[in-house]
Order: sequence, then structure tokens, then C-alpha cells
Amino acid sequence: MKIYDTLTGRKREFTPVADVVRMYVCGVTPYAPSHVGHAMCYIVFDMVRRYLEYRGYRVRHVQNFTDIEDKLIDRAQQEKTTVTILAERHIEDYFRDMDALNVWRAHDYPRATQEIPRIVEVITTLIDKGFAYHANSDVYFRVTREPSYGKLSHRTLDGMRAIARVDAGEHKEHPMDFALWKAAKPGEPQWDSPWGPGRPGWHVECTAMALGYLGEPVDIHGGGQDLVFPHHENEIAQSEAYTGHQPFVQFWLHNGLMHMDQEKMSKSLSNMVTVQDALENTSADTLRMAVLGSHYRSPSGYSDDLLNAAGRGMARLRQAALLRSGGAADALDSSPHRDRFVAAMDDDFNTPQALAALFDLARDINRAAENGQAVTEAQQTLQGLGREVLGFTFADDRPHVPAELETQVQELVARRTRLRTERDFAGADTVREELAQLNVTLTDTPTGTAWRWSGPSN
Repeated sequence: MKIYDTLTGRKREFTPVADVVRMYVCGVTPYAPSHVGHAMCYIVFDMVRRYLEYRGYRVRHVQNFTDIEDKLIDRAQQEKTTVTILAERHIEDYFRDMDALNVWRAHDYPRATQEIPRIVEVITTLIDKGFAYHANSDVYFRVTREPSYGKLSHRTLDGMRAIARVDAGEHKEHPMDFALWKAAKPGEPQWDSPWGPGRPGWHVECTAMALGYLGEPVDIHGGGQDLVFPHHENEIAQSEAYTGHQPFVQFWLHNGLMHMDQEKMSKSLSNMVTVQDALENTSADTLRMAVLGSHYRSPSGYSDDLLNAAGRGMARLRQAALLRSGGAADALDSSPHRDRFVAAMDDDFNTPQALAALFDLARDINRAAENGQAVTEAQQTLQGLGREVLGFTFADDRPHVPAELETQVQELVARRTRLRTERDFAGADTVREELAQLNVTLTDTPTGTAWRWSGPSN
């Protein structure tokens, strides 16, 4: 099994350090509802964990909440509430959304505000070792003390200096030095520390939580590609300076980003589709298919076309998985498809190729059933790999069609088919419009016309 590591820029054989895979995934800053870009990240790492467990590994999965940060403070002030109340509300929303997407819960969800003593201890050690310094009630990490700083993002310190900015009030030795502790400002949440009241910087929170809950080294550290720099770059520098050991992480995994209108989907850019809004218009299985249909390191563009294609693909798998068949001839052998699936997943979690194996298995199930072969075992393979590894539920998300409507639709579809056969295409289009008024969409296939009812009009 080989996994691509962002740090080395290549695939390497995966071997955990101990008998339990230690996996840390950077979580959300809960100042607004979770969006489809978040869903992409957590579906990806849900898949990673599921496959590791399918391959027989035991996994310890930790994912944090950054429940104190500038965006939280600003939003709480805008909404005239407290940071705690705002964070709690969106953490509850996050769990609701991820449960709806069939994302397994992590074993631990540490929160930055509950880890202040550990964070203070990390900062104190970094100061004692000379890697950090106290300046005007703030504490900064001294990047010039870390010769390999920039190794994850493959940047040089001189190159970074050219684009660095020092804000007013900051007393840095070097423009790239980053905050470990921020002095308290009026009206902001604050905690006592040896350097005065304040709050932790973003980056040091994950060092304290990853090492505190998993120890060292972490086998897999995950997050979106937008976290490579500066967050994960800074996390490596302070973590390895704190422990005195390398590497802090064995494998850095970064998923591609979800884009909308050519820009990263982001709460701060206000171009997001919330998970809740997405699930009002499509199923969890379809959204998972949309994410896993591309390799996890590739970007994805959220669109109706993407969801429609994913929905069609999910319908193909569901139809084959739930097909009723009483075939009595020799059973269909699904092992070649399973072997292809495993080989694809062993190659850096290549879900597009793994899905291709499942689509071929679905095709063979349909053909075998038509020929009277037994397909139950093959269906169990399809459902097992789809559910256990990819997280599909195979739930039929179509609304229940009332009997009277079903009869009416079937008659209209039959009439349209007859008109098309008679080459009365104008009449056929009129029937299609009648069906559209009933919220029925048609799909013409080589074997006939399939239809779908989207439910009653609001």
C-alpha cells in the first residue's frame, strides 16, 4: 500500500510506527455553517480511515475544533453573542451535517479552548529552547532557528521574506515569525499565561492537540491543500522544535479543494453552498460520489453537472446492488472486481479507479441476472465495498410514487414512445412537457425510457 506524502513529493510504502495508525485531521473553525468544501475534506479522510480499517489496521482518529480564532471573535461581535455560544452552535451543526453524510465520527474532538494548559506548556518549552521569544505581551516563533523551515511547501525563507507583511503593533525579529500567543484585546476571550492574559495562535493549537492525543510521530496528518502553508508548515517547525525529534508526521495528506466559479469555496469569500442546502437538493450518496469520483488530491468544481453525473452513477450502482434476481445458474465471480478495487485503493486511495471496478461489477451483475445467473454473492461484494470503504448507504432516495401517479406516468411514457416510433416528435415533446409539469424527468436509453419523479411541488 503506497500513499503520496506532500513533504517528500512522492508515493511511499505505508508502514505505521506502532500497531495503531495515528491519524490527525485538521477540523473546522466553527464560526459559520459547514459547506461543501468541508464535506469534501471530511468525506476524503473518512474514506482513508475506512479503507485502512478494511485492510486490517486499527486507527486512532483525532480531529480538532479551532474554537478560538479571529473569525470567531469577529462573527460573535457581529451577531452580538459570545464566542462560546457561536462555536457550540456550529459544532452541533457540523456533527449533524457529517452524520447526514455518513461520515464516521473521530475518536476524539479536542477543542483549543480546552487545551490551554498544554498549549502554554508547549510555548514555554519553545521559549526555553530559544525557538520562541516574548515581545510586547505576544510570543512569536523564531523561524530563523529552524533551518528546514519551508520544507513542506518547498519555499525558501528568502523567498517568503519578499512577500511577508508585518502588521502594526507586531514586534517581530523576522517578518515570517508567527504568533504562538496573542496578547488580550478589550472584549476578547482571554486566558492567563506567564506572558500576560491572551489567547493562543492558530498553529500552536494543533501541535498541542496532535501530540497530546496521539503522541509522536503521527502516522497521517490530513487537511486541505490550503493548509500546506502557512498552517502545516508552521506546525512542523514548532512541533519538531518542541520535541527535538523528526519527523513529526510520517505522511502528510492534502485533499484538493472544492471550487465554485473558479475560486476556492470558502466561508470568507461568501461563495459557499452549505452542506444542509446541498442535501436539500441531492442525496448523501450522490454527494459522496461527486467527491470520490475524482482523486482526492485533485480539485473539484461544484456544479449541477457534477451532481447530475454523480447521481446517475450512484443510481447505476444502487440498481445493481438492490436488483431482485432468482437466478439458479452458476454464480457470478466477483473476485476479479474486488482485486481491482483493492489494487486501486492501495495506490494512494485511487477512488476513481476503484469506482470503475464497481461500475464494471454492476454491469456484470445486470448481465448475469438477465442470463439467469446467481448474483447474490456479487451483490454482497458490491454493497460491502461500497458501504464499508466508500461510505455509500445505497438508500433509495427517490420519493415514494403514489399508485395513481405511477399509472398516469407509465401511460404517458408509453404514449411518448409510440409517438417517437411514429416519428411524431412534436407530439412526443408535448408529452414530455406534460410529464415535466408532474415533476417527472425522462432519460432515453438504448433499452427504453427511464423516468424519475422528484416529488410533489411545494
